[in-house]
Amino acid sequence: MTVAFFSGKGRRIGVTLGAVSAGLLALSACSKPTPLATVTVGGNSVSTEASCYNDGKPLNASDYQSCLNKKAEKSVEVAMDDRVRFGVDPEIADNGWTLFINGQQAEPEPYKKTYRSIPGSAFFSSQTGETTNKAQISIVETQGKSLVGVWHFELTKTS
Repeated sequence: MTVAFFSGKGRRIGVTLGAVSAGLLALSACSKPTPLATVTVGGNSVSTEASCYNDGKPLNASDYQSCLNKKAEKSVEVAMDDRVRFGVDPEIADNGWTLFINGQQAEPEPYKKTYRSIPGSAFFSSQTGETTNKAQISIVETQGKSLVGVWHFELTKTS
């Protein structure tokens, strides 16, 4: 005499739970995406993941300069009288972040909020007073004196 240990409904539930478990296991093997940084000008908004990121831990000193020199993959057009809005994920703001313009640190202290707005004209003049048509802006997450992550954007001046 044969006895069924599980009813049809019980087998379906077991198979479903097994499939869900396998799916979660597969997802846990994937790398976690980096936090996002966003630049918004008027109605145009671009977001990107970090160019360099070490899962929230400080980057190696040897990676620091090469990371800042990477080319931006995302670009947004900016008029001189536009407001450029920067937004970062809360985990970036918790450590603090600062802006670099064309690879040079633009401010002395890290900013600890998730959002800020800066006039577009601030990005298109050099220290010598000359104007430029493009600027690479890097959002740099800091942790004390260490770099944690770098996000790059290119601002292109419009007429």
